[in-house]
Amino acid sequence: MLTVWAAPRAYTPLHGTVQVPSSKSLSARALILGALSPVRTRIRHVLSSRDTDLMMAALRSLGVQIDHDEMRDDLVLSSPLATGDAFVGGCTIDCGLAGTVMRFVPPLCLLADAPVIFDGDEGARRRPVADLLTALSSVGGDVSFLAHEGFFPASVGPGSFPATSSVHDDEIHVQVDASASSQFLSALLMGASQWPMPAVIWTTGEVVSWPHVQMTIECMRSAGCQVSHIQRDGATHAWRINGFDISVARDEHLVILEPDLSNAGPFLAAAMIAGGDVAVDSWPVSTTQAGDAWREILPLMGAEVEFEPEESGLGRFRVRGTGEIRGLEMNLSHVGELVPTIAALAAIAGTQGHRSVLSGIGHLRGHETDRLAALVHVITLLGGRASADEGTLIIEPSPLHGAQLPTFADHRMATFAALIGLAIDDVVVEDVECTSKTLPNFVSLWSSLLNSSEEVQVSNE
Repeated sequence: MLTVWAAPRAYTPLHGTVQVPSSKSLSARALILGALSPVRTRIRHVLSSRDTDLMMAALRSLGVQIDHDEMRDDLVLSSPLATGDAFVGGCTIDCGLAGTVMRFVPPLCLLADAPVIFDGDEGARRRPVADLLTALSSVGGDVSFLAHEGFFPASVGPGSFPATSSVHDDEIHVQVDASASSQFLSALLMGASQWPMPAVIWTTGEVVSWPHVQMTIECMRSAGCQVSHIQRDGATHAWRINGFDISVARDEHLVILEPDLSNAGPFLAAAMIAGGDVAVDSWPVSTTQAGDAWREILPLMGAEVEFEPEESGLGRFRVRGTGEIRGLEMNLSHVGELVPTIAALAAIAGTQGHRSVLSGIGHLRGHETDRLAALVHVITLLGGRASADEGTLIIEPSPLHGAQLPTFADHRMATFAALIGLAIDDVVVEDVECTSKTLPNFVSLWSSLLNSSEEVQVSNE
């Protein structure tokens, strides 16, 4: 049954401080590295969402022990690899629509004792995985597609890993095309940390969402992995992974997760549309998260911003609306996950006569939905003028009107619609519950921001 939500209109300026939950991207990497680590891993404040629930279920199916320390709100992971055992195969993993589960977990199955079947939501069967699974097959993984070539459902197992043809000078060499998703590269970098000999990972094609690759490498190094960037030749990069440094291993590795700066975007953008000011606490002074680009992008679109650093290495990022929202012309290849929020601001800017050209984002066609096609569709439903080619979204000046907007089971399309509803009457959002993928309790948080001048918080419960 289709459920709809009337997006609330903002009639007065907003004044609030938002505490957003932990980063989904960092949560996923911490869980995968905990499953691979030779020592126990303690993760503080893991995001509670559908994606992370699916990730934990997948890892438990592979034999990873995950306990909840309620006193500290920590998850404690113990890997079967730490005791010399293999991951447990012979299971079926439900990926839902979580790209991190679809891409980060299959490399672990090269270290399993039997093949593992991967499947998920209907939308998952349209998301690209072929380049990653081809790379796993090239190093001896037993990969077979069970319905359509290049897509889930698929079976991944150890096969003849490592393949003799992939071993050069006592190193396993593998190439991957990360132009469709940086998650392919991140998956191999992390998975290679427990391969039976050092590995060299090469990229072919342009690497998109570069901050996410930097995030992966930083997380690996923090967990004790030896990884080095050994070559760059144009768009081609190479990394060497020498596994975990046992000589410096601790009994327990602690990971404290940052808030999700990408998910902070809709709340910060709300201040630009409605007026007033919105702040986000615990913003890292230095981070690899793509969402840190809000500090650069929002002023270009007309916001006043202020960052107040603290000695803790965190700070408060505040955005004030100025009454003007400008169009944007920018290559966003490294921060594609921010595009739906930017597109909402650009559509509102279109009502003020501004044109926007958002380029370098062809990889968004392989996300939860084809986000470029979805954005063109919903902006057109609103009376706007938008078009997209292979990798560029253009939003032309146009007035908007209310409409019922589909979300395509995509959490960022739902927050796009919520932002439009702040300025336009009669915006109705289908399946707003899909925001639970990364942002639990979104509707109540959004309503609280519109109705309160006090601190607004989403917990990880």
